[in-house]
Amino acid sequence: MGRGRAKAKQTKVARELKYREFNTDFNQLQRELHGDDQADPAVDDGTPAAGDAEDGDPYADLHGEDTESAKQR
Repeated sequence: MGRGRAKAKQTKVARELKYREFNTDFNQLQRELHGDDQADPAVDDGTPAAGDAEDGDPYADLHGEDTESAKQR
């Protein structure tokens, strides 16, 4: 019991997807995927800065350990 409303909504959504016209702006999509020539410098891309990790290990100080004392163990 109670499935009628959910099934009606699923049918409505399925019909909208089947018969809807999609007006895709492929030029806008291409700009979003490739990015602009002038990238926003305020956006962090996740790459570490030059002085972040001394040995190139991004996980060196995750647990607050000193890298020198960790190397001596």
